[in-house]
Amino acid sequence: MKLLAEIRSGGTHEIGALAAKLGTTPALVSAMLELLSSRGYLQPYQSCVSGCEGCGLKGDCKTSGEADGMRLWQVSA
Repeated sequence: MKLLAEIRSGGTHEIGALAAKLGTTPALVSAMLELLSSRGYLQPYQSCVSGCEGCGLKGDCKTSGEADGMRLWQVSA
């Protein structure tokens, strides 16, 4: 699956950018992320609702501290 390959490539990815890269809509990417999570391919890393303080990805995250409601995912081991 191309979405999983993009996530495995590392870095942070915004849903809109992933959708553009995959030629689909942000809504479909969100649905695919939830499906991959429910099947055990991905797991939530952390919820960004509480802000960026204490996050290990703070320096790499492309949200620049404006992560209202954003969710980070990591590939399951």
